[in-house]
Amino acid sequence: MRLLLDEYGLDWTLAWEITQKTLAYTNHTLMPEALEKWPISLFERLLPRHMEIIYEINSQFLELVRMKFPKDSDRLARMSLIDESGERYVRMANLACVSSHTINGVAALHSELLKETVLRDFYELFPEKFCNKTNGVTPRRWIALSNPRLSKAINHRIGDGWIKQLEKLQQLEPLAEDSAFRDEWREIKQSVKRDLASRIHKQFGILVDPASLL
Repeated sequence: MRLLLDEYGLDWTLAWEITQKTLAYTNHTLMPEALEKWPISLFERLLPRHMEIIYEINSQFLELVRMKFPKDSDRLARMSLIDESGERYVRMANLACVSSHTINGVAALHSELLKETVLRDFYELFPEKFCNKTNGVTPRRWIALSNPRLSKAINHRIGDGWIKQLEKLQQLEPLAEDSAFRDEWREIKQSVKRDLASRIHKQFGILVDPASLL
């Protein structure tokens, strides 16, 4: 918003439209560190123009909340971009929700919990913004490419269909009782750890026990 308003001379309405269409907010945890707050005293000292813009965003946003939920002063206080319960803070997660076109968690359960708990007020105001984007590792990257020895062992037992259809890894479950397969699996893991220990020693001169948890 500062760049669009001050550097490019756009009016507020167009600048805000571009900003919201550009930004998406991914919340990574329900814990307090994902809902950080910045002291207004610090904000005003370091970023006074940004603080002015945040105040204006908040003013327009709270007017929207009043229209949607009239006479709900508690909701206004919870949703405000400014926490005024003691020392005044900018609520960064609230700012992210208001400024973005999409809000998501990093797993289906996480996204649902956002709607039900920490961002419930915003879900009730902007249900269309909320969706899920599952983060995670892909078998192609974390096994097939990064651990070809393990991939080869799996392919030998169940074929390579698991690379595109992860559920096929369930075919490994009966092999949990196969001592030969367990030994092979364990040796592959240890051989990779030995390679890593060797690389750490070569590159950094640090001795790492391959039997330790890395």
